[in-house]
Amino acid sequence: MLKHRGFPGRLMGTDFQFVIRRANMKTGPAKIIKRERFRDRKAPDRAADRAFMAALWAHFGEDPFERGNLDAGRLSWLFGREVVPATDPFDPESYEALLRIDLRRAKAAFPEVFAANAPPVPSGDWDDEDGDD
Repeated sequence: MLKHRGFPGRLMGTDFQFVIRRANMKTGPAKIIKRERFRDRKAPDRAADRAFMAALWAHFGEDPFERGNLDAGRLSWLFGREVVPATDPFDPESYEALLRIDLRRAKAAFPEVFAANAPPVPSGDWDDEDGDD
């Protein structure tokens, strides 16, 4: 599993996780699904989506990227809209699956992320806290 060094581990001050520490050897990768985002979602949930999109944009831009250690649950909130498969066929249960940002849809959903005065995305690795790689 590819570890995206420099990618924020979570939304600062919350438990909203953006990456996982290690591959799941027992059951394999969690499946990426399209989760419905309803208008009445709580502000912290919307903030996590916005921060995750900002981190994806800062880290990968328009280039395709490997799922690697990106959290499947967090990806699922954007999958099928702002984040789409970069290959056909696409395996939603693979750490090697390639994704990309659909820039048109991402700008429409998160205009503040792509604004000229958007704040920088804080980085932070917590991959090596316990010595595992």
